Amino acid sequence: MRILICDDDSSIRQQIQKLIVSYFKSVKQKVPEIICYCGGEDLLKDLGPMDMVFLDIEMPGMDGIYVGNKLKERNKNVIIYIVTSFMEYLDEAMRIHVFRYLPKPLEKHRFFRNLKDGLTLYHTLTITIAIETKAGIYPLSSHDIIALEAVSRKVLVHTTKGTYESIHSMAYWTKHLPRNLFFQSYRSFLVNLEHVTDFSHELIHLDDGRIDAYLTKRKYTLFKEAYLLYLESKG
Repeated sequence: MRILICDDDSSIRQQIQKLIVSYFKSVKQKVPEIICYCGGEDLLKDLGPMDMVFLDIEMPGMDGIYVGNKLKERNKNVIIYIVTSFMEYLDEAMRIHVFRYLPKPLEKHRFFRNLKDGLTLYHTLTITIAIETKAGIYPLSSHDIIALEAVSRKVLVHTTKGTYESIHSMAYWTKHLPRNLFFQSYRSFLVNLEHVTDFSHELIHLDDGRIDAYLTKRKYTLFKEAYLLYLESKG
């Protein structure tokens, strides 16, 4: 895992780095690689993997909103925290789907709580799911799975890379997929909340309408709550 910090104030960079190190030590986990930059130009020159980024908004040259937008274009799953004392930028930050907005001065307990939430999301997105078929086993990231559909006695796994016929039952998948990411909307459908385009009281449209999943009326409220909670976790 790589965590990047970008702020033109060296004292803030040091504070964020110390808080990150302190958190990982407190939960007895290995401290990840942490890289610091004082400006957006230098950050964007870093072509390595970026799992989590702490961004200031007002910096000389490129501002944090512009930099964050460029990072999202590279990797839509990068987890971005905006760290600033300028709350008027909140609406702009939300448009690029930042994960959280942390006001300066930073408060330790709030920082730890939001870092924990970000790490939960990171581990969910990086889970590798083994799809076992009669032809072989295909490992995919959880976010590559769009939906699972039971057709007759078959379970079809619709993914961004194609559709696979699983040897496992829908009950197996319901038990083994991350519950904060997948929702069983109907007895024959298990959908990935990340791929929801829109939904009505009867249908969930996924992957820009490429796949439609049934939604039972009695589960509508539960699904809506799960989806809103998912959106909140994404920032």
